[in-house]
Amino acid sequence: MTEDGEVRVAVVTGGSRGAGEGIAGALVAHGWRVYVTGRTVTDTGAGAVAVALDHRDDAAVAALFSRVAQESGRLDLLVNNAAAVHDALTGPKPFWDKPIGLAEILDVGLRSAYVASYYAAPLMLGGERGLIAFTSSPGSVCYMHGPAYGAQKAGIDKMAADMAVDFRGTTVHTASIWMGILLTAKLRSAFDGNPEGLAAMAQHAETPEFVGHVIDALYRDPKLDEVSGHTLIAAELAERYGITDEGGRKPPSHRDMLGSPRTPSDVIVR
Repeated sequence: MTEDGEVRVAVVTGGSRGAGEGIAGALVAHGWRVYVTGRTVTDTGAGAVAVALDHRDDAAVAALFSRVAQESGRLDLLVNNAAAVHDALTGPKPFWDKPIGLAEILDVGLRSAYVASYYAAPLMLGGERGLIAFTSSPGSVCYMHGPAYGAQKAGIDKMAADMAVDFRGTTVHTASIWMGILLTAKLRSAFDGNPEGLAAMAQHAETPEFVGHVIDALYRDPKLDEVSGHTLIAAELAERYGITDEGGRKPPSHRDMLGSPRTPSDVIVR
């Protein structure tokens, strides 16, 4: 809640499963009212509003933020998480031997983040503090799952950097957040009957809720403006804020293994 007792409002895109579902759940636990978008609507529980939405439809995205304005009168946080992840994403084949559908992540994943931010910005600019957070990964700097995935993640990091330039002098900030290996329901199911294997994997991974707790803490950071436009690693932010994952675990950042976020140039060409 705000200092005057009002509930803060967030939109989490692609929140019907995986990372988005966990992020939304964590934000609700911290007292946020969360609009959760997805192509399928599930029971999101108290504090969350499920919105059936295909992020390929710009008009539907515009309507979502109009609805938020009408119902809540404010928007404090946008988490751009929606991404079209193809079933054939992982694997050793080169991109030309994989389905052309892998390129859909450049539409729902990159372009969709721009569109959501476009319609969110006017509503957020009216508030005392706003944050547009983008979920990303080290795939923006290392080879991970092929060029379509890598281009989307690199584009997300750059989008956060460039939007911060446009937001300079306002109350709205941006950040791209690298998540680690996520202990989603899908990943956990791969270890059915192998609890020892799951426990070993968990030591190097993080729950989707963990990322949500990190985003909440980042939003509340009084020095948020100092990192606006930067790409940040969720595990390192958690260390800064004293956040642990389930069971008190401290997920690793993988910086040494996968690479470091690129630092945006200070040059601005209008």
